[in-house]
Amino acid sequence: MFAQGDMAVYPAHGVGIIEAIETQSIGGVNQTFYVMKILDNDMTIMIPTTNCENVGLRSIISSEEVDKVLSILMERDIKISSQTWNRRYRDYMDKIKTGSVFEVAAVLRDLYLLSDDKELSYGERKMMDTAKSLLIKEISLARNEDENKVEQQVAKIFS
Repeated sequence: MFAQGDMAVYPAHGVGIIEAIETQSIGGVNQTFYVMKILDNDMTIMIPTTNCENVGLRSIISSEEVDKVLSILMERDIKISSQTWNRRYRDYMDKIKTGSVFEVAAVLRDLYLLSDDKELSYGERKMMDTAKSLLIKEISLARNEDENKVEQQVAKIFS
């Protein structure tokens, strides 16, 4: 699915580069792994090649899909759930963990809209920052644009 040097997205961690493809013997069984370095924090993750679909490893979105992400961010006629902040936090975290850029965009949009009505909890503010950084990194790579420019575009959507 991926080759050395490819960029990929690992759910909840963001964009990384496949630095190597290694085979290791575990319990007497040879397994092949993608060795992936996450760009934002230099964390290295080993992902079994046979398990990459289950963990949600995927390619960076296309520039056409960026338009869909931006339209999700621009939606305003949505109903924000009135559940408690910790329940909402768990629901949003589950969406981020799916690895879907569209789910991450929905979380960012919902938290921005919620922050207009009331103060977000510390966890929600941190989650909003995480969702924003995941989106900005991927959109900038998909469009081959500077991250600062993408961040300004996202900020303009919510201003």
